[in-house]
Amino acid sequence: MAFEQTWRWFGPNDPISLKEIKQTGATGIVTALHQIPVGEVWQVNEIQRRQKLIESEGMVWSVVESLPVHENIKKRKNNFKQLIDNYKQSIRNLSQCGIDTVCYNFMPILDWSRTDLRVVYKDGSITTRFELSVFAAFDIFILKRPDADKDYNEYLFRKAKNYYESLNENQKKTLTETILLGLPGSFEAYSLDQFKTALNEYKDIGQNELRENLSEFIKEIVPTAEEAGVYMVIHPDDPPFSLLGLPRIVSSKDDLQFLLNAYNSPSNGLTLCTGSLGSGSYNNLTDIAESFADRVNFVHLRNVKKTNGNDFIEENHLEGDVDIYSVMKILLTEQSKRIKAGRKDHRLPMRPDHGHLMLPEQNSNKIYPGYSLFGRMRGLAELRGLELGIIRALGI
Repeated sequence: MAFEQTWRWFGPNDPISLKEIKQTGATGIVTALHQIPVGEVWQVNEIQRRQKLIESEGMVWSVVESLPVHENIKKRKNNFKQLIDNYKQSIRNLSQCGIDTVCYNFMPILDWSRTDLRVVYKDGSITTRFELSVFAAFDIFILKRPDADKDYNEYLFRKAKNYYESLNENQKKTLTETILLGLPGSFEAYSLDQFKTALNEYKDIGQNELRENLSEFIKEIVPTAEEAGVYMVIHPDDPPFSLLGLPRIVSSKDDLQFLLNAYNSPSNGLTLCTGSLGSGSYNNLTDIAESFADRVNFVHLRNVKKTNGNDFIEENHLEGDVDIYSVMKILLTEQSKRIKAGRKDHRLPMRPDHGHLMLPEQNSNKIYPGYSLFGRMRGLAELRGLELGIIRALGI
């Protein structure tokens, strides 16, 4: 047995076609109905329309990524109860269509954060980077968040100030657009005023409050998922530490244990994203994989190189600080156990997460950062070879 090899596809507007994806060797598609406003029910006919499109190319819709959680649910404000009911109905409708794995996240406002989307890698490919001092320059001097300077030590403040003063107006605009970039699959972003308004909504929600809100959400949706035979798999925070004064609560081993304890069920599980967790200097991915292997139902394999504290650059899949070999070995062993135990959740869909932008695509302005064809195809090929070696060595 081996992982189910999957590929994230952003739907009909994705510049990468299903025909191209099929030639990478992937058999499963990871996608979402991005055209449906967050909070509305995913109707069966819309799910089936996307499903038929994928199946017409000889692949299957393997995982939903993501079924977005509305900000009002995260804040438990206004119409959050109706939004949770809508979420439950979407889970039921996905199950009715035979889709049993749903990825989601609980990151406030921003889905992910980088400070540079056009880093020239040593081989000439393009990758992404996060630098806390650059982020601080945006936070303190462009966004001008109240008391933002108190979140950074004196060294970082000085470095941020010097960096900000070195920028021209176009560079400030680029930095702002980079940080406020929308969800994957969309190039729409917040304006500064919209973002300030969104931040203000969280002014009374700290780490403990957001943790409790996540716990309540899990307790409400997982029983529905159990009844529907669906595995809910939360994605870790990216990066896994607080930014802009916003709490991050799916960032460490303790956080993962907390959310799994919130409702003990096979339907309450994890997306193990090695890059998101791996960019936290305090996270040991081998230990995390060993500790939670039996609750992992979706795998994102990517790598990062930490350059200074929590600064990091997106690396090639088999390079960087994450021991991909050990993580994969643990999960393949877990898969073998599930098969022997007759568990239904033995597929373990895996996708190569993020990939460098290589020469044939570097002139395109349609490729969402990290979601190139050739970079991910290289990653999938490398991971497939590593997987085969481990399977042969273990005799599974």
